[in-house]
Amino acid sequence: MTNITLAITGSISAYKAADITSALGKLGHQVTVLMTDAAQAFITPLTLQVLSKRPVHTDVMAEDKADSVNHIDLAKETEIFLVAPASADTIARLAQGRADDIVSAVALALPQDVKKIIAPAMNTNMYENPLTQRNIQTLLDLGFKSIEPKIALLACGDVGRGALADVTDIVQFVQEICSDSKA
Repeated sequence: MTNITLAITGSISAYKAADITSALGKLGHQVTVLMTDAAQAFITPLTLQVLSKRPVHTDVMAEDKADSVNHIDLAKETEIFLVAPASADTIARLAQGRADDIVSAVALALPQDVKKIIAPAMNTNMYENPLTQRNIQTLLDLGFKSIEPKIALLACGDVGRGALADVTDIVQFVQEICSDSKA
């Protein structure tokens, strides 16, 4: 069993995180869910809590125990850090080393050996914007892996690259990372 932290960010495809959580859980992984405020506009924490059978973390300032720091403890428990969907905003926050929400704070506190993955999902123009591409490249240079978004009809009506990769592809990618870690 691998301890996977799934970070869900503000994208219309956030609802697919329910399927990712469920699939990873069925494979025997322990899934801990983090959600940005924007993600909660698309899917509720309760949905992810039921599927993961674990508390969902939404607030970097929420400290459940007086003798520990929540985002540090979450980072220490993480073996694979998966951001799916990864919005342009969160990608920028991660690339800048910010720590002002639960997702970016846990990411910044991760031990260096933790496997880190982003699965971008956004409008084509946002994805292809040189700033977003620079931020993705920064993360790749820092050791993150990226699951390429697919070309599709997007929620906004545009057609182009930016749709979240298929859930099965994301789960398979994570499984491959798990296998590589144990080899």
